[in-house]
Formats: sequence, structure tokens, C-alpha cells
Amino acid sequence: MAPGSLSSKTLNPTKSAPCHRQDDSQRSKEHDLVLKTFRLLISDLCQQFNGGHPGGAIGMAAIGIALWKYVMSYAPLQPTFFNRDRFVLSNGHTCLFQYAFLHLTGYRDMTMDQLKSYHSNRWDSICPGHPEIEIEGIEVTTGPLGQGVANAVGLAMATKNLAATYNRPGYEVVSNHTWCMVGDACLQEGVALEAISFAGHLKLNNLTVIYDDNQITCDGSVDLTNTEDVDAKMRACGWDVISVEDGCYDVDGIVAALGRAKSSTDKPTFINVKTIIGLDSAVAGQAEAHGAAFGADDVKRMKRAYGFNEDEYFVVGDPVRQFFSDLPSRGEQIVSRWNDMVEQYTVAHPLLAEEFRRRVHGQLPSDWKSLIPRPEDISDKPLATRASSGLMINPLAREIRSFMVGTADLSPSVHMAWEGKEDFQHPNLRTACGINGSYAGRYIHYGVREHAMCAISNGMAAFSPGTFIPVTSSFFMFYLYAAPAVRMGALQRLKVIHAATHDSIGMGEDGPTHQPVELAALFRAMPNLLFFRPADSEETAGAWIAAVEAEGVSSIISTSRHKVPQLEQTRREGVARGAYVIQEDGDAQLTLIGVGAELSHVLGAANLLLEKNNIRCRVVSFPCQRLFEGQSLEYKRSVLRRHQGIPAVAVEPYAPNGWERYADAGISMRRFGHSLPGTEAYKYFGFDVDSIVSKVLGYLQRVRQDELLKREFVDL
Repeated sequence: MAPGSLSSKTLNPTKSAPCHRQDDSQRSKEHDLVLKTFRLLISDLCQQFNGGHPGGAIGMAAIGIALWKYVMSYAPLQPTFFNRDRFVLSNGHTCLFQYAFLHLTGYRDMTMDQLKSYHSNRWDSICPGHPEIEIEGIEVTTGPLGQGVANAVGLAMATKNLAATYNRPGYEVVSNHTWCMVGDACLQEGVALEAISFAGHLKLNNLTVIYDDNQITCDGSVDLTNTEDVDAKMRACGWDVISVEDGCYDVDGIVAALGRAKSSTDKPTFINVKTIIGLDSAVAGQAEAHGAAFGADDVKRMKRAYGFNEDEYFVVGDPVRQFFSDLPSRGEQIVSRWNDMVEQYTVAHPLLAEEFRRRVHGQLPSDWKSLIPRPEDISDKPLATRASSGLMINPLAREIRSFMVGTADLSPSVHMAWEGKEDFQHPNLRTACGINGSYAGRYIHYGVREHAMCAISNGMAAFSPGTFIPVTSSFFMFYLYAAPAVRMGALQRLKVIHAATHDSIGMGEDGPTHQPVELAALFRAMPNLLFFRPADSEETAGAWIAAVEAEGVSSIISTSRHKVPQLEQTRREGVARGAYVIQEDGDAQLTLIGVGAELSHVLGAANLLLEKNNIRCRVVSFPCQRLFEGQSLEYKRSVLRRHQGIPAVAVEPYAPNGWERYADAGISMRRFGHSLPGTEAYKYFGFDVDSIVSKVLGYLQRVRQDELLKREFVDL
């Protein structure tokens, strides 16, 4: 059967047989040899160090042949080719499946020597236990199950937006497809289900999810915990569903299903491929095949059964090499044709092509900072920093197409929507509320899907470095729902900016469920993540500038629901250094550290301490601990001056964790919040000016009585 043709068996599952070995006359001898070679290679790689996940990779072998040999558009010698198809392995524990095909298809970095480094003690290994984005040919780091599904949705959305923005008749400069491999467990994870629902709503016909349906998870068979009709659920979510009953051997049937998916016109496609985990091993079809090597004796038995020498290892014969040998040159032809088209596109549409070129290279307009309001243009009236945040990002998003801004059903609260915005929607959608759009739109209504919102944004950011700068928005408390995806973005060093509002006890009456007293400690501890708490509009401008300029990190800009005063002393340049002095005193007895919405309280306390008690205080604004850590020792000492014996007190209505690095004492939260109006909540917990003064005076009295306190962090 010619690759891409449709068999009656594939299209009519009721006539299909279960997974079994077919007669050689019914299929290609080439496929048979490649399948056997691949499965034994996986078995050897796991057996070498007696660990790893062989079962799924072995069961999915035929899917891999169909994808890499016949269906996907990619260039092994130019792995960052812009218009390549994207492949995401959501069931990332089966990483050997992807590593082995990268090796066989000609990716330079994935040598046999590197393949053998799987589960080794080699520090230079590029075969970690789950695929990581730094590896040639890996699009995203999937890690926890289900993340990859949402990442794939983000990649598909990126393609749709670029195509709608830049493609013109005769010039489909962006036309790639996204393929996502999933297992039984991925389809049980909430983040995957959020993303699946959203993709169906958006009708992302350039997205295909391939389900390795082996009905096994770690604990046992899937029916131990899950007896739903997966296909019916996917159809209900707006997906086309194709079944392949013989996923172990029917390469041509899988190719046909993939071809049908790629030609879909109005829906994403879910291909249910029936496989056997650990096929032909002694534990085939059992949970034991999932995460353990098969044992040396069993691997030898498999080799004998396949007609291979049981005493030879990692064998990839010349016929198998020849089977994949045309793929590098085929990829070069794909790239060449695309480059030729882009050259013609540049002549036909020069202005559009110039912007497209900047996007491909991840470049922002050189004057982008001029879009952010200048200090002299900012009103001196009190304003919630969530509103200040909107003032800064809205002009950027309106003018620069790199920004894709979304919210988890909180548009009225987060201030991310700009005048004249167009929503990212399927162009034929007509909503009851009248909010419609197109794929060229750049404001995304994610619905109440915080976790998927952030994981989808990771996919967009990973499409190509700098082509998209995704912005998410929700209440800060709800980023606890999204924290796994925020972490995955930071781990991958993706530039995603999260606008978190309602960030303190000052947000008030919604109560302790919405007052995120503990979350700053989590996100400040997270590597490759900048966590900002700006104090007013000027600092909010500084936070946005720093987040957009930063490379290799994600950011959270955490803002207030309630209005805060505009402070004469704040400076956007100071935010870029993490902390800076906003009120200096050469004869200071104390340094007060203020953060975010409470900085004005600290300034008020410093003034009252001088006026009523003749205690001279310095005041430091501390919007971003990680940026401060990047400063020189001299600068850090000049800001804190603790080395001169001046004690420092940090004031923030959060858990105190972390402030012991910068302060001698902290006025902080030791319990969850309380449902009160914002000003009353501050008084109730002792964060109003009078309470701060009282606590500082008590601390100074104790320091005078006991010198040891100067070297111990005291929770006030």
C-alpha cells in the first residue's frame, strides 16, 4: 500500500483484528527489519544500566516509522528550520522512542555513543530520562505527564497566528503541523484535559494527538482507575477520531491515519493506536514492562526469536541505515524550497516580509521601550498596580505582534485587554456574548483553565526563540494552580511573562482563600524565574521593561488589587537592579525594607519614627530578589549597609521565608489571611503605619538589651 493511502481496516475499526504479527506477504520486509532492530535497540539501551522505560518505546515503534519516515516535514541537518513540523512527546518517560529516531534519521548530535549514555553517569549525556528542550530535535521539555499536550496546543496556536498574520495567496510561509504523542496516563491529567477542550473549541486542524493505547499505567491496567470512553470524550470535545487497531505492525495503516489527520480542514485529530507495551518481551502487556529493564536473559531470548545474534548489542545494520538514509537530503530540499518561497515573498510583500524576518529571528522593534509611558506621563493619583500593569503592557501588545496576551476568564480584573484588540478565535465562531475574532488575533480568552493557560504559553514561547512573547494573567493565588507549568517554563528558560494580580492581604474581602501569603516564597525560590512586586506605576514600568529585556528566564509581575499612592522616590531603573535605596540617611540607625503594595506603609513608618521618636531610618525598595542577587557585592552592600552594623527590617505580608538573607528581622505573616476590607486587613495583621512603628520600636529595644539579636533573624 502506498504511504498515505487509506485502508478499509484503518477507517473501519470494527473490521480490524487485535494487535498481532501479520504474514510477511501482507507488509513490507523493510518495516519488519526496522521494527525488530528498533525494539532490540531499546531493549539493549535499558538493559545496559538495568534501568529506564523500554515498554512504551517498543510498543510505539511502528508509529515512529510512520512519522519520521513518511509523514513529518523536518530537516535533520537543520533542526531549527522555522517551518518544520513540531513533534511533542508528552509521555516523556518513553524518551528512547524519540532519541532513537533522532539517531536513525540523521540528527548529528544524537550519535550511537550518545544513545548509549542513557541512564549512564556521563555528565555530557544528551539522553536524559525525559526529553529536554536543549537537545537537538526536541521541541519542549515535557516532564510531568500531560504538560506536553498543552505545549502542543500552544505550538499549534503559534502556527495558526503566524499563518493568519503573514501568509498570502501563493505564499504559505508558515504551514507546519504539530504532532503530539500521548499515553494512557497523559489523558488522565487535568492539564491535558483543559488543553484538549480548548483545542477542540479553537478547531486547531493543524494539531494531531497520537494515543499509544496500550491500556497500562504504573500500577496496572487502566481499568483499575479509568473506564471512560476516551474516543467519545474526544469527539465531545470537538476532535476527529481515527482508530488504528494494529498499532504494532501496521505502518501503512498508521501512515494513512496520519495523512488523514494532516489534511483535516476543521478539527484537531485524535488517533487511537492500539499497541502492546513491551511487545515480545516476557512481560508484554503488563505493568512490569513500563519502567524496568527486561533482564539480560529475556533480551537474549527476544534476539533469538527475531533472528539476531544474542551476543551482539546495539545493532543497527546497513539495511536499516539505508532505510532512513534519504531523510537528511529530503530535509535539505524542504528547507531549500521554503527559502526560495520566502525570497519570492520578500519581493511580493516587502514590508510584511521584513516584519516576518524580525519575528523569525526573535527581534523586537529597536524603539519598543518608547511605547511604555515615561515617568512624566504617569498620573500622580493613587492607582492599583494591576491597573498600572495594564498601562505598561497595553501599548506594547497593541503595537508589537510578538506579544500574545491571555487571561483565565478575568479580563475585567487583570487590565490586560487593550483598546482595539482582536481576540484569538476560530474565524467562524459566533458567540452569544458577541466577542469574536480570528486566528490573527492576539488576545486569548483561555476560560477557567489556569494550568493549561501557562503550559500552552510555554508551547508558544518554544515555537522559536523570541517569535512570541506570551503573557498570561490571573489572580496571584491561582498561579498555585498553574505552578507546575510556570516551573516548566522556567526550567526551559522560556520568555513567558505572568501578570498576577490581587497579590496581598490588601485585596480584602475575598478572604484567605484568595490572599496568597505563601506563594512568593515558592516563586522566589524557583530557578530561572524573576518574581517582581512593584510598588507603584513607576516600578511597574520597571518590572515590565526588565521582564521583556531578560533572556533565558520567565517572569511573574505581581500586583495589587487596591489603589496605592504614587511615590516620588521610585525609579524604574532601580527595579532592574532588584533593590535600591529610595530614602538615604548617612546617620541611619535602621534600614526598613519595603516591597510592592506595602512600600508606602514603610515610608510612612520611617517618617513617623523620625518625627515622633527621633529614629533615623533608611528605606530600601526590594521588588525582585533574583535581580538583586545578580548585582556586585559592592552594590548589594551599599543598598543594605548591614556590614556597617545597621540592622534591617523587612516588611511584607507574606511568609517570611527568604528575608533572613537580607534582613535581621521581618514583619510578616505566620498564618493565612482574613476576610476584611483591605485597610482593615492591614490593621488586623499589623501592617498599617502605626503597627509597623510599634513593632520596630520593640525590636530596637530588644536589640539594645541583647546584642545577639543582631545576628539572628527575628520574626516580628
